[in-house]
Amino acid sequence: MEKSIFRKLKEYNELDYYPFHMPGHKRNMGGYELEDSYHIDITEIEDFDNLHHAEGILQEAMQRAARLYKSEETHFLVNGSTCGILSAISGTVKKRGKILLARNCHKAAYNAVFLRELQPVYVYPEMEEEYAIAGEIKPEEVARALEENEAIEAVFITSPTYDGIVSDVKEIAKIAHNRNIPLIVDEAHGAHFGFHKDFPENSVSLGADIVIHSVHKTLPAFTQTALIHMNGRIIDRDSVNRFLSIYQTSSPSYILMAGIDSCISIVDKEGNRLLTELSNRIDSFLFACKELKYIKIFVNEGQAKKVFNFDKSKLLISVKDTTINGKQLYDILLKKYHLQMEMEAATYVIAITSMMDTEDGFERLAKALKEIDHKIKEELEKKDNNQERIQSSIHNAPQEKTQGNMECGKDNNESEKELRISDLEDSEKQKVLFTDSIGKITAEFVYLYPPGIPILVPGEVITEFKYKVIESYKKQGFRVQGPKDYSLKTIKVKKS
Repeated sequence: MEKSIFRKLKEYNELDYYPFHMPGHKRNMGGYELEDSYHIDITEIEDFDNLHHAEGILQEAMQRAARLYKSEETHFLVNGSTCGILSAISGTVKKRGKILLARNCHKAAYNAVFLRELQPVYVYPEMEEEYAIAGEIKPEEVARALEENEAIEAVFITSPTYDGIVSDVKEIAKIAHNRNIPLIVDEAHGAHFGFHKDFPENSVSLGADIVIHSVHKTLPAFTQTALIHMNGRIIDRDSVNRFLSIYQTSSPSYILMAGIDSCISIVDKEGNRLLTELSNRIDSFLFACKELKYIKIFVNEGQAKKVFNFDKSKLLISVKDTTINGKQLYDILLKKYHLQMEMEAATYVIAITSMMDTEDGFERLAKALKEIDHKIKEELEKKDNNQERIQSSIHNAPQEKTQGNMECGKDNNESEKELRISDLEDSEKQKVLFTDSIGKITAEFVYLYPPGIPILVPGEVITEFKYKVIESYKKQGFRVQGPKDYSLKTIKVKKS
């Protein structure tokens, strides 16, 4: 009978082995906080296998994960999806090669582009105008980009997005495979996909060559735990595995790996039941929110209109065209109702739900939204009929290609000025006032966190449009990260 990692750790702890090895707590933390966790925290000792050359209990655990996701090869990641993204891109694209990259990818993909000195060719998502979010990556846009850039070696997309929008992975995979190019899917937010009819299929079953899942995001697992799946014969798996050994720690946490293994067991044995309960609770929540007059829930209307394929476990709660913005809604839910949302955006907040959410949690959120909605109604009734409701200044910005709430537009007439991210590393730089930066080439990333999708990427021209978008977010109190100067009064640019 196969033994779980956790059970083996528990059994080992009950023996009389004395730990003359790392970690330094020596499993002797009685009387201190988290003492139970320390009892099973070990290093790679005899009979506990090696993540980077798994042949025993870790190999068995990863094979269980592969069977669950119907993947040919699966590896545990204890450095989060980040190390999976870095390894996938590094292992499939030659140094200084070309990659087709969805512009709304996480900063980890851009870091891989930087480290491997790659030249990204961007493909932009559709825009869902009513909610101002990034939509899907259209297969025809992928086909067009590949037709125009024959040197592209891999396609990288994010599906689902942070907002829950799912692209047509099956069709995109076919397009890539017709050119013998691998498709890499950052499905970090879709680790629960494929286990219930009310949720989308996962990208492993849809033909992607490499799929990265953050099990900690939507499944019951410890933070920074993830999976990478590899399938088919297009990719060089040995190359990807080599980079996994580079980017992933040489001292993986057995507690984290045991957590992944335990999570896989829960999904395997109880996943369908737990996801049925989640789906039913979401439906009840949406029914309770039908009486909302001004606050809108995207998961409800998006499903009805079939705007995009959508993950119903993401609740996008929009206050567009009301008397408050997304940050204010976030703060009200947190401070008054003690409901911590996942993310705030200009006109909405995101609530991530999972199979471990309770009925009480959904009821509290529905009750809070009803009260806030009623407050908005009262405030609007006090205003003159001709007075405009609050709008984010972002929606008055020049219309360009955008990537949803991150609003990273791109001027076609600036493209010839752009450089590889890596070209900025050794170039001479200067610090300028952000107010004087328009037209200059940025040497720093600028992004909101979460979700860490860059508005500006080193090597890009700071256009007036992007400048206005960033200033708008700053004025609304959003957290801008990336530059050394987090206040963004100054920014580093390429010296002219």
